[in-house]
Amino acid sequence: MCRSIKKLRAQEPSATPEDVDAAALQYVRKISGYRNPSRANEAAFNLAIAEISAASEKLLASIESR
Repeated sequence: MCRSIKKLRAQEPSATPEDVDAAALQYVRKISGYRNPSRANEAAFNLAIAEISAASEKLLASIESR
């Protein structure tokens, strides 16, 4: 995967929403192959970032640390 996505679990201090959004952006860029989407694809690109961010926040909130 993309090396610029850092591990957010068990991070001190804990991951901020901005950290999660940045990771989601990098993921969408990697998957789509676009650094910046065209105007025609911008809504889909932004929606994917928002959905991945939300799913990531849920995941981080539900993971139990040892």
